[in-house]
Amino acid sequence: MTTNDSRYADTAGRAVLQTLRAYGITTVFGIPGTHNLELYRPLSDLGIHAVTTRHEQGAGYAADGWGQQTGLPGVVITTSGPGLQNAMSAVGTAYCESRPLIVLSPGAPLGQEFGDRGSLHETKDASGMAGAVAEWSRRVASAAEAVQAVHDAFVLFRTARPRPVHIEIPLDVLEGPARVPSAAREARPTPPPAAGDPDAVARAAALLATAANPVVIAGGGATRATAEVTALAERLRAPVLTTLNGKGTVDERHALSLGANLRLPAPRAVAEASDVLLVLGSKLGEAELWVPALRPGGRVVRVDVSADQLQKNLAADLAVQGDVAAVVTALLSALPDRGAAATPDLSTARAETAAQIVEALPATVELGARIVEALPDDAIVAGDSSQIVYLAVANQLRQARPHSMLYMPTYATLGYGLPAAIGARLADPTRPVVTVTGDGALMFCVNELATAVEQRLDLTVVCVDNGGYAEIKQNERDRGIPPVGVDLVQPDWAALATAFGATGTRVESGADVGAAIRAAVEAGGVHLVHIRQEA
Repeated sequence: MTTNDSRYADTAGRAVLQTLRAYGITTVFGIPGTHNLELYRPLSDLGIHAVTTRHEQGAGYAADGWGQQTGLPGVVITTSGPGLQNAMSAVGTAYCESRPLIVLSPGAPLGQEFGDRGSLHETKDASGMAGAVAEWSRRVASAAEAVQAVHDAFVLFRTARPRPVHIEIPLDVLEGPARVPSAAREARPTPPPAAGDPDAVARAAALLATAANPVVIAGGGATRATAEVTALAERLRAPVLTTLNGKGTVDERHALSLGANLRLPAPRAVAEASDVLLVLGSKLGEAELWVPALRPGGRVVRVDVSADQLQKNLAADLAVQGDVAAVVTALLSALPDRGAAATPDLSTARAETAAQIVEALPATVELGARIVEALPDDAIVAGDSSQIVYLAVANQLRQARPHSMLYMPTYATLGYGLPAAIGARLADPTRPVVTVTGDGALMFCVNELATAVEQRLDLTVVCVDNGGYAEIKQNERDRGIPPVGVDLVQPDWAALATAFGATGTRVESGADVGAAIRAAVEAGGVHLVHIRQEA
């Protein structure tokens, strides 16, 4: 069968993928299906690598991991109906964590919307479904509209709070001639970043200049401003705390860093004791803080690209709407040098933080310390919503740059870690990639071991097995509910990994954890290190 069918020489599918390629997209994630083949046909010609995951949820999380390393939106191609629906957890994650994601799917032909005809993969309102979860969803009526939707997505990602979008292309449009000029498929210039109202910036600078005890909180919206935020902290001699999404915005080994530990009382007390608290690119959500709200005693200055965020969860005395890097650059220009101002002594706060980490769940934290000690310094670590991660590893890791801890603290989904690690490794093959996950979480995505093997990746999976859903089991006990639905049958994890074509290792004692992880990372290939932990 020929692949040079003239009917498909230049379809809407090709126009959309060509536009994405012009913006730098080199990898897409998804699963080919009956209705999306014209989104797959042009990939090889355009130099775009297609990664077939074993579930569309995994495709979305892998795209997220890829996007965090490249600074570009991850792209997912689904088929109609169930394929799109399977990706919705990943869309919800990207929405809650403010990450750019583009989902492309075919849809019912024009005029057949809401037809209830019994068509293959028929969905009542696919775009309405996706739009209820994504930032926006568009069902386009032409190739030109589809291309324009791609351009609009990049404007959103570059000038506003980045969140996922969905483009539904009716099947007859997708497979029909594009009739879109080549020039319209070219990437458009990046709009200049909003530097904030000059008067608001001047007032913020004046407030910070007189602060005796300023503190900076950096969120996910600050991760593309590492140099600027570091310079500002040094100018102010201000301690820096981050949310988990902002982790690494300032090197966590820096003398001014208190890490991504806002969930703990000691670092939170440092923030609340400030006379000026500068919040950069964070909504300060309850899921990030584990408390309803911060209660600072001093003035609050907030900087965010989204106006909706500037008063959310914590009222600002002074708000500056704009791109964090651009606004902080303006602040640096307006701030005087603080001369011989002393660097604050954070040793007590650090010691109290370390003690509070251990208090959470001592056995888990001890194991987390062994895992962290074994990780390469420059590793990208993907975590799941597992106790070993949110009570231990995420708090214990000290990382030098952002997007090195792949996590989703707000949506807190299970099954994120392994596919996110796959995407990250594909994006940056120069850094070691390790995913740390619980047994319950890994079972949500264990099929993606096949994807990692198929892509010939060097990837280590650390599975901490506490026999099921240990936290929910404790929650049940706390409410007087006899444990139900939380003690899970376990596979032979090492044998399962081997069956997928990976290498499985069983760790029999805590003393062997570090050696097993180091050996797996050094050996290359896909490795699963199974650690049995008593619940």
